[in-house]
Order: sequence, then C-alpha cells, then structure tokens
Amino acid sequence: MYTIAIISQKGGTGKTTLALNLAVASERAGKPALVVDLDPQASAKAWHDHRTEKTPIVISAQASRLHEVLKTAEENGAALVILDTAPHSESSALAAARAADLILIPCRPGVLDIRAIATSADLVQLAKKQAVAVLNAIPPQGHLPDEAGEAIKSFGLAVSPVRITNRAAFVHSLTASTGVSEYEPDGKAADEIKQLYKWTLSQMNVLTRQQNKKEALAS
Repeated sequence: MYTIAIISQKGGTGKTTLALNLAVASERAGKPALVVDLDPQASAKAWHDHRTEKTPIVISAQASRLHEVLKTAEENGAALVILDTAPHSESSALAAARAADLILIPCRPGVLDIRAIATSADLVQLAKKQAVAVLNAIPPQGHLPDEAGEAIKSFGLAVSPVRITNRAAFVHSLTASTGVSEYEPDGKAADEIKQLYKWTLSQMNVLTRQQNKKEALAS
C-alpha cells in the first residue's frame, strides 16, 4: 500500500481536486483507493456523499488517528491512500507528511502561491520525506508555468513534469460528484490526471526500491 499526502498551507491550490481525481484514476486502474479527508470543511467527504459510485471510499478523520486509519486501510486491501489536508493547519499537514510515502504540493503559477510554498517546503524538511510540487490550474498557453517551475525549484523542491491545466472539466466533474476520468474519459483533463497518476506511482516505486536497498545493506 502506498500513501500520498497532498499538502499546501495556502488555500485554493486544488488539493482536494487532485486528491479525488487521483483516487478515481487509481480505481479505474484496478487499484482500490481511499481518500482520508483531514480538512474540517470535509469537502472531499461531501463529494463522496453525493456520488452514485461507492468507490473511491472517502472518510473524514483527525490527524491524531492517522496511524489507526492507515493500518485499517491496509488490512482491508487499499492499494493507495491519499491524505487530503487542510490549509493553515501545520500540525495536521505535518502528521500527514510524516505518514506518507510521497508528498505532493499543488501550486498555481501565481506569485502569491509561489511565495506561500515556502511554508510547505519547511514542513517537508521537518517530515524528512520526498516531496514534489505539482503545477496546477496552469494557463493552456504561455511561459508562466516554466517560470513558476524555476521559482519553485529555488525552495529546494522538485517539480513534477506533469502539469494540470485550468480546464472546465475539473469544475463540472466536481459539481457532478465525479472525477474527470468519469465525467469526460477521453478529455484532456482526464489524460493529464492519468499521466500524473502514472508518474506519481512510478516515483513511489522508485522510493520503495531505494528503501529496500538501504534495508538490505543495513542487515
């Protein structure tokens, strides 16, 4: 079982949208997914409550119960757990980051968003875990995403090669309590999520191999 924490200390970066869409992508790939909604607003849980499909499962939980939640998820066959964290809650985000195999930090390509990513970078340092920034809601054209990516790297963060474009399908699918892969399976938004899911999974596979190698050398 893999665990992803999606963190950002700034609101409006698209954490919940990414969490839900990656979970749907995982389910469509045949890997059962669980979203743990750590945000008191419970937007992810509300999305799930209005769905006709039972999966991916979404539960609300407190950060203090994460160890128990993750243990139960693994015992019940979850292949992927995504921790959707609240903005402006360092303790919750740090707990999620420490519990994760990989941290994703969504960031819009605006100056205020890029400046705010410094706090998330500090949390990554405290958690001592691998983190990757994901450029989210980028314009379909122009050099702004490239410039934003270079600025993010100055905070010592890696940047995902897969970018998520600002597309209406993301808004419409959330309204319909679906993922873009369900709402518009052949659309560009669905393809971007599929590519991000595949890339994220490959990163976690690499991290697992590295950890296994370290443990083998230490034994």
